[in-house]
Amino acid sequence: MNLRRHADRPLVVGHRGAGALVPDNSLEGLAVAVAAGADLVEFDLCQGLLLGHSARELAESPLSFDDALEFLAPHDVGVYVDLKLVGIEGEVAAAVRRHGLEARTVVSTTSARSLRSLARIAPALPRVIGYPHDRAGVTRLSWPRSVTAPAAAALRAVMPLRAPALLAVARANVLALHQGLVSPAVVRAVHARGGAIFAWPVRDPAEVRRLAAAGVDAIVTGNPEMAFDALATLNRS
Repeated sequence: MNLRRHADRPLVVGHRGAGALVPDNSLEGLAVAVAAGADLVEFDLCQGLLLGHSARELAESPLSFDDALEFLAPHDVGVYVDLKLVGIEGEVAAAVRRHGLEARTVVSTTSARSLRSLARIAPALPRVIGYPHDRAGVTRLSWPRSVTAPAAAALRAVMPLRAPALLAVARANVLALHQGLVSPAVVRAVHARGGAIFAWPVRDPAEVRRLAAAGVDAIVTGNPEMAFDALATLNRS
């Protein structure tokens, strides 16, 4: 699977399906992302191979990994699995093989140990290291509310040095970086190592345009249609 940006735009990834529009990690969310034309559809995977950010956040009738893969298999879309639990790598790889989706699936986690395990179990599956770990729920908050603006600026400044090390330690092909830490310099550092860089979570057109100009390979957003609309304005300019 090609995880680098298209010639004219970054890839668009549906975050938790289409989590800004419908319930996270739901069949409805997967369907909305597919209908919008997302290049990849991302979802969280937790205990019991169920779609959810954690056991506390599972829907009343959570979607199973097998059911999600069965739904996505007929569609021309990549599958982006974000592991929220260490130790399920073998089960995940087996399910992907069972559905014949090895060529269309990428696996993400914030655990370098988990990715190294996956590299041994299923070396052909592309691996994404996420940064930072979402301890403060930053996917639901603007970055300065969970990290002060000066601290975010300091982190952004050191990311060009930190990013190659993250990729190397995790044996990852892709760095999924919080959008508040993305700069042209970190994009260049990741590309120089042969990796790709995905930016998350992207909520509005201004963020889409800034990140596209920075050269990211993918925009991870809960509203894929919004991202496509914003990218279209860049292509018309």
